[in-house]
Amino acid sequence: MIEDKILIDTIIKGIQEKKGISITHVDLHSLAVSSAEDFVICTGRSTSQVSAIADGVREYVQDNTGVKPYNYDGYQNSQWIVIDYGTIYVHIFLPDARQYYNLEELWNDASLRSIPDID
Repeated sequence: MIEDKILIDTIIKGIQEKKGISITHVDLHSLAVSSAEDFVICTGRSTSQVSAIADGVREYVQDNTGVKPYNYDGYQNSQWIVIDYGTIYVHIFLPDARQYYNLEELWNDASLRSIPDID
């Protein structure tokens, strides 16, 4: 089984390859109740970029680690796509959807780490 840190780093690289922005790693380990241990959240600039980031993450992670997601959802409108890697969820948002759902504020008692954008 692959280590979560390696999987998170690979997910982040997959997002960066497709020019995802505002990447945040939310470490939920210290919380008593959560649906996952980690979230990786990012923003795409358009619905087509949100879909491309999601496809890119799934392909990059599988190519580099052999890990496939358990499930994914949101391609119907591509405003918010979630990819389920078991203990890690990847959330890819359009800017307005990310602001509306505001997962970082919802989980503000977790440890948050911002990843610098790559130009």
